[in-house]
Amino acid sequence: MNKKIVFLIRDLGYGGAQRQLVTLVKDFDKQKFDVTVLHFYSGGPLEKDLKESNIPVICLEKQGRWDLLGFFWRLIRYLKQIKPDLVHTYMGESNIIGILLKPFFPSTSIIWGVRISQSPANAFDWLGNTLSKLESRLSHLVNLIIVNSHSGRRDYLSYGFPGEKMVVVSNGIDTERFQPDKAAGDKVRAEWGISENQILIGLVGRIYAQKDHPNFLRAASLLCKESPDVRFVCVGTGPDQNYIQEMYQLTEELGISKRVIWAGVRADMRAVHNALDIAVSASAFGEGFGNTIGEAMACGIPCVVTDVGDSAWIVGDTGVVVPPHNSEALAAGIKQLIEINSDEKKVLREKARDKISEHFSVENLVSNTISYCLQTLSN
Repeated sequence: MNKKIVFLIRDLGYGGAQRQLVTLVKDFDKQKFDVTVLHFYSGGPLEKDLKESNIPVICLEKQGRWDLLGFFWRLIRYLKQIKPDLVHTYMGESNIIGILLKPFFPSTSIIWGVRISQSPANAFDWLGNTLSKLESRLSHLVNLIIVNSHSGRRDYLSYGFPGEKMVVVSNGIDTERFQPDKAAGDKVRAEWGISENQILIGLVGRIYAQKDHPNFLRAASLLCKESPDVRFVCVGTGPDQNYIQEMYQLTEELGISKRVIWAGVRADMRAVHNALDIAVSASAFGEGFGNTIGEAMACGIPCVVTDVGDSAWIVGDTGVVVPPHNSEALAAGIKQLIEINSDEKKVLREKARDKISEHFSVENLVSNTISYCLQTLSN
């Protein structure tokens, strides 16, 4: 008889954790587990992906931050119907709610999912900081904690999380979906008005402080002074419209507004990655395993990344690693990749894709996660 597992996550938007959850459960072993996904808030575009894969999805219809009691009792009601053997939560709020379920479901195992590395206190509001402290105190009560980065595990050990309960399962990149596709990339370049001779450098990620768009834009400004052929694109959006407007304004102040494309949210991410000549992760903090780095590499796009989270380990010798918060170093790293010859670029492209295929496959993600779930249930 199959074991029943419930995955609990805040939403099903286009975030990295959300996309990893969808990737995981779509390939989860249906011979061993009956899978259900519960999410707090409605309207996430990835809900459609799960339903098209015939995975049961239940929205808990949370009505904002302070809809707590009604939301929690809805969750309990659904779980009593499902009778899960295991609840696997994803990220802070879900982790805390997961452990609060223990008195109601004492025989149900709880696995936490931790998806970030060290972040400064000012990265969160008062509630975020409170939840972070609470998560540390409750971490000893959980059955297992799956962290998606080695850097995250080290950081959370320093926060007081129990080392004997923490394991690392790196993200998995779908190399069938993310692969070299010049025709798709050329179509997007044409849409954006990028000629074949121009060099397109892109940052894919939510527009908020962690991703450090100001660092990327200042590096872009330095490169624009040296070359008339470089163009830049930022793909994604963010939760704070005021912050997004500040980024637009910074582009104006730097005098590069005509060289920067703000592409917003895109669903055709294989085409987007293939449109780039160089992919950049400029993150300042909090990055665990950068999905967009792995996706770009799987498409054969060389990357320049800041040394935050596991980014340096993922890229290795297939790209360039620079310190965070340093626009001059970021610009120099991008310039290094611009100046390599076509043969060197071909080698980097092949090495990047090979590394993802070998070390960060969906098969590894799924098999490792299933193995830890089964171990947890057997303990």
